[in-house]
Amino acid sequence: MSRYFGDLVETRLSRRSFLQSAAAGAALPWAALAGTAGGLGFTPIRGSKADRVILPRDYVHDVLIRWGDSLRPDVPHLDTTQLVAGSLFTPQAALAQQGQFGTNCDAIQFFQLNEGARSLNGLLCVNNEYATDVLMYPGRKPVFGTHPDHVREHVQSHPSIVATSQAAHGISVVEVVFEGGRWRYRRDSAWNRRITATTPCEIRGPARGAAWMRTRADPEGVRVLGTFGNCAGGRTPWGTYLSAEENIQDYFGNFQALRARRDVDGFALRSHQRWRMWDKLSPYGWDVVDARFDALAEPNEAFRFGWIVEVDPRDPARAPRKRTALGRFAHEAATPVVAPGGQLAVYMGDDDRFEYVYKYVSRDRVASGASAANDALLDEGTLYVARFNADGSGEWLPLVHDTGGPLNAAAGFRNQAEVLINARAAGDALGATMMDRPEDIEVHPHNGRVYIACTRNELRKDAAGAGSYGNRNIDLGPNAANPRGKNLWGHIIELREEGDDHAGRRFRWEVLVSGGRDRGFGSPDNIGFDARGNLWIVTDGEQPHGGNNGCYVFDLAGGERGALRQFMSGPVGAEICGCEFTPDNRTLFLSVQHPGETGTLGRPTSHWPDGGRLPPRASVIAVRRADGDIVGS
Repeated sequence: MSRYFGDLVETRLSRRSFLQSAAAGAALPWAALAGTAGGLGFTPIRGSKADRVILPRDYVHDVLIRWGDSLRPDVPHLDTTQLVAGSLFTPQAALAQQGQFGTNCDAIQFFQLNEGARSLNGLLCVNNEYATDVLMYPGRKPVFGTHPDHVREHVQSHPSIVATSQAAHGISVVEVVFEGGRWRYRRDSAWNRRITATTPCEIRGPARGAAWMRTRADPEGVRVLGTFGNCAGGRTPWGTYLSAEENIQDYFGNFQALRARRDVDGFALRSHQRWRMWDKLSPYGWDVVDARFDALAEPNEAFRFGWIVEVDPRDPARAPRKRTALGRFAHEAATPVVAPGGQLAVYMGDDDRFEYVYKYVSRDRVASGASAANDALLDEGTLYVARFNADGSGEWLPLVHDTGGPLNAAAGFRNQAEVLINARAAGDALGATMMDRPEDIEVHPHNGRVYIACTRNELRKDAAGAGSYGNRNIDLGPNAANPRGKNLWGHIIELREEGDDHAGRRFRWEVLVSGGRDRGFGSPDNIGFDARGNLWIVTDGEQPHGGNNGCYVFDLAGGERGALRQFMSGPVGAEICGCEFTPDNRTLFLSVQHPGETGTLGRPTSHWPDGGRLPPRASVIAVRRADGDIVGS
């Protein structure tokens, strides 16, 4: 079997004192973890299966905004009492959803509007990753594992649901305010808006105008309708939001028919296969009524998704921009940091099994002031992919076309646009390290070290051995950075750039902590830091002791470094996302995504947040101490 985390701690990692503390603290009972080290003074909670939000004593939460809440006075709120009767089957539902908060909220970024004021107000940018159709439309079966005939028949019977679902995806921008002792959103704010799967977006960077970005509707390859599959995100130094398009493959179908055509270029087929696109009907069924999601009808449409999307929350008139210089893959995270030399570095993960960690470095330096001065920074730079060596060293490998390496025409890359469009295959060619679903990546606010959440990989084997995944033959066994076979609980890696230079090419890395029964948590997804430098972790997956997903704090700042405390437990079936603090650290915003996802409208498994017999709905919550003190204290 592969070496377990405890063995790694005893050998290569034991020189680090805080990880020695972590190894010792792993066996401590939960009650012993209470204290004030690193400012963490709360009494940890225990895991729970209850259908509610559970927080430590002295903490409260506000349900800030829910799927379907109106963002404009002229748009009604969603009436969830009518869902079981099919209220979303009408065209009017799609029109309303365009002015309502989207569903399955994920990443959150807070943009303060009145800096320095005690009565906070600001703009929340929130990703709306996907729609849980089974909890929206009566008679619909789960998206995955359902026979395509059912999906086709259901969409054909109710074709307007495609427009409704498309309107529920994307990004919500909403003004929020803390007043009267609680957080609420402003329904009548001029800032509020929705960016959906049909919102016009500008294509920027090296792939703009490339042959593979051109479609019948956009023959120049410069403008695409919509964004979806939006997962984690980030905030630029000039005040814009970066949204990561992740699992776009589940919206495109009919690739079997495309492969049967003799006139299709091999690059297109290889790229689509690398994403494991659907041979027949897609699970969501958009391709039943919207031809741009049918690969045979529009072979290039899928190439226009899987990018990082930049949104200016303060300028509703500015179209979102897909920044192709940052590569195309199942983006999870887009975390910018300014390097000592002034360049912008953006860290990104590809959230799939046996995929890669990436970094983009701008050519030019970040300018202070208005975003217009920095507009080209995300178009002109170099994308790198990470190789983690067994001795704890690592290097960033440039994804640049035809510079003497393997990224050339002989390897199937005719130009830089093709390298970026099929960045996954470029990472293969460079020999990057295959990871266990690298999701969120965050940078420590004080020392600049980089933390990578690897959620899990149940397909990794205990020993080296060839296998197939992602339409390629690979070694499914463990490697130094992913040391456990059948990695059910995931782990977090700490990376330190050489010379603390985020624009550099070399780094050192360590496994910081692994999930499991001895640690009490599993499947780390989004992560974040408080002002003191403690690492906050939210989870997405089965927990080792059977409780619901939740939020945990890993002490990186105090005398109990390595101690892990559970701070929050979420409702039944929910994934916890977001993990965003206000600048004063007195509020923590969390997304509660897909509560009750194992149920249906007729047989719900959760009634959160509305209670009673109402169906569940994804929501953003604002967590704070009842006395207004710092969160975590």
